[in-house]
Amino acid sequence: MASQSSPVQCRSTLPTEEASGFRYVARQPILDLRGRVHGYELLFRGGPQQLQFSGDGDLATRTILDNMVMIGLEKLTGGLTAFVNCTREALTDRLVDVLSPSMFVLEILENIEPTPELVRACCRLKTAGFRLALDDFRWRPGLDPLIELADYIKVDFTLSDNEERRAVRNRLNGRAVALVAEKIETQEQFRDARDEGFTLIQGYYFCRPELIENRKVPANKITQIEILRLLHEDDLNFEKLCDLVKRDASLTYRLLRLLNSPACAVRQEVRSIKSALIAVGEEGFRRIAMLAIASELNAGQPGELLRLAFVRGRFCEIAAEQCGLDPREQYLVGLLSLLPAMLHVPMQQLMPALPLREEISIALMGAAVPERMLLEWLICHEHGQWEECDNVVDEHGLDQLKLLRCYSDAVEWAEAALSAT
Repeated sequence: MASQSSPVQCRSTLPTEEASGFRYVARQPILDLRGRVHGYELLFRGGPQQLQFSGDGDLATRTILDNMVMIGLEKLTGGLTAFVNCTREALTDRLVDVLSPSMFVLEILENIEPTPELVRACCRLKTAGFRLALDDFRWRPGLDPLIELADYIKVDFTLSDNEERRAVRNRLNGRAVALVAEKIETQEQFRDARDEGFTLIQGYYFCRPELIENRKVPANKITQIEILRLLHEDDLNFEKLCDLVKRDASLTYRLLRLLNSPACAVRQEVRSIKSALIAVGEEGFRRIAMLAIASELNAGQPGELLRLAFVRGRFCEIAAEQCGLDPREQYLVGLLSLLPAMLHVPMQQLMPALPLREEISIALMGAAVPERMLLEWLICHEHGQWEECDNVVDEHGLDQLKLLRCYSDAVEWAEAALSAT
């Protein structure tokens, strides 16, 4: 992997080990049926020299546990419940005892045999206050003792059909266990999961909008998109911008809140859009205004979608330096990448309202152009597709360690921004 001469200045919330490489940890949200985040599953992969995950589950679990001790749960999950895959060793050799029971769900992998020793270990962990989940659940003889202990049962929708899932529900026989639908990628799968009695959803269904023929962008969103267009111009038309923002009381309120939040860290009182511009400068104002507009565009959608948009925008912005891209433009790429999911309108229909450079427009529509490289890496990282992440790094000569540090910084920054919206 190519090393860059100008390092990106990013705060890292993930540990590094110079001898053995950087630790990769991604997170996937687990949502309730209203789109609220219930918790995050933490995904592990080895360091840069490990081009593919070796399959050493014990190593993966030990590293996740070590990460929890070194950096704390707050920076990875914002204080929400963490779901962690556990091997037999982690459960029976008391490796998980370093964790706080109230904050963790221990996932028992599908290939672990329910031996008497394992069941005894799980009983002890339940008594200690841990919650247990059965991962990729498919019923087989001998699982009843673990089912009795489980708080969550996770079912992979790509590996099961309606009949198999109905059989799972029948075997549970009314037990008070939360059903988690995994690999939910479409609105149709989400509806099936909801109708079948699943109460938690894992997957990126909210990033894949349900397309409706001839659906138009709502009129009130057109104004907000016009503001985004103005913010992207090199010569900011301040008077026109102020006029547009003033027409939307909710947007003005969000903007002023953000300007007084830790995400912006302005040290003086801000009472108007004009004073805000003076206080933070033009570049700072552009970014904070984009956050406020993104919040408005996401109204009525899952909060996790907005959090993901903030992470993407900030990541693309601070990582742009290492690949010679325009940070302001990359911030817009990351933020706008989720606009179709927010508005339920295809990107192709949104592009005419966003007079961006042609390369940016086609990057947002999925073309493999350099302007998309950072977004492509991040999308692969969000899904735990480590080999695809490596392919992006190798193709464009990026520095994987710096990308990971920038991702960590973006997560922390997005949490601060979201708390103010």
